[in-house]
Amino acid sequence: MCIIIVKQRNIEIPSETLKNSSRLNPHGLGVVWLDTFEISYHKSKDWKVLDTVRPYIAHFRYATVGKVGIDNTHPFKCGPKSNEFLMMNGTIQGLGDKNKCDSKVLAESLDNVPRHKWKRELEKHKLVRFVTINTRTRTFQIYNRDLWTFKDGVWYSKNNVLQDNLVAVYGTLKKGHGNYYRYLTDSKFVGSGKTKEKYPLLIQGLPYLLDEKGVGHNVKVDVFKVSDTVLGKLDQLEGHPRWYCRKQIQIQMGKNKVVTAWVYFNPQTHRSATDRMHESYEAFSQTYRKPVRVQEPTDFSKPTWTPWYRQVEFGSFDDYYEQLNVVEVEDDEPVVDTPYCTSCYRDLEYDGFNNYCCTGCNEWYTQQEVDNLL
Repeated sequence: MCIIIVKQRNIEIPSETLKNSSRLNPHGLGVVWLDTFEISYHKSKDWKVLDTVRPYIAHFRYATVGKVGIDNTHPFKCGPKSNEFLMMNGTIQGLGDKNKCDSKVLAESLDNVPRHKWKRELEKHKLVRFVTINTRTRTFQIYNRDLWTFKDGVWYSKNNVLQDNLVAVYGTLKKGHGNYYRYLTDSKFVGSGKTKEKYPLLIQGLPYLLDEKGVGHNVKVDVFKVSDTVLGKLDQLEGHPRWYCRKQIQIQMGKNKVVTAWVYFNPQTHRSATDRMHESYEAFSQTYRKPVRVQEPTDFSKPTWTPWYRQVEFGSFDDYYEQLNVVEVEDDEPVVDTPYCTSCYRDLEYDGFNNYCCTGCNEWYTQQEVDNLL
């Protein structure tokens, strides 16, 4: 993952966006302060240093290659005598090892490339976002700008932290169900609620919500804040607008709280007089394995694990970064493993047609290949 945030104007980024950046990218924060061009390094959970009107370029790291620690926290110096620094969002296959991240290796290699050729060299990596910063001339440059998102005067290398869309889900996207682990684990869970109006929820193997207000039950839902990208993936999963249709309705979150959220209705299914209408979808169609969860460490000096899906070695942050541990969830919480790429160990995304694409190196896998991975 990783994210780079470029904020030039004297404005404040919403705290929720900064929290999302920290939560999704927990392995280090580096900041170039554009009013002084000084560089500082922090833990990701210290996101509040960015809750300021000061202009800056910030990088939150999600480790895929190399140890977690200050030595692998962006930005990286582009040569021992250089005033240039590099930030990167993405993965370059073949660079880096278990100790040094790919971004650092790339930054060091730029010392041997004439400065006027940097743009051509960096933009050869068409799916990777870069920023270079010159602390002497007090300038910076954004690369592969077409991959970035510009919102409210701020550049974001990815929009997954901009979770501005409320979605209420009632079926396999609910917490604990299979599609939740494929699509919504990185989105913010707002809470559980019910549709303010009654709707018919049919369960015919899969659940179907029909757009017949006032019929059936106040259906139980889980509400999430999602980014535009995740909303697009949900549209693809549900076949919006060809199969399911997305519509905003009111959701009762508590006695005195009502929110407006997107809900997917199925206009293709029709109800008969004998159909049973349900209040909630709770059935599980398959057996899930327990996941691991990250928690604060008790003994920083003893790294205990390496997540199978990241292949990252955890190292010391010189008492500045905290070691991760593992705890298992309760037995009654079913989950599925997320399929991963065997080349770069990034998560695979389902395309809706029994194929999976790697989010890192763009490698494609068939359903059979993914089944063999799990």
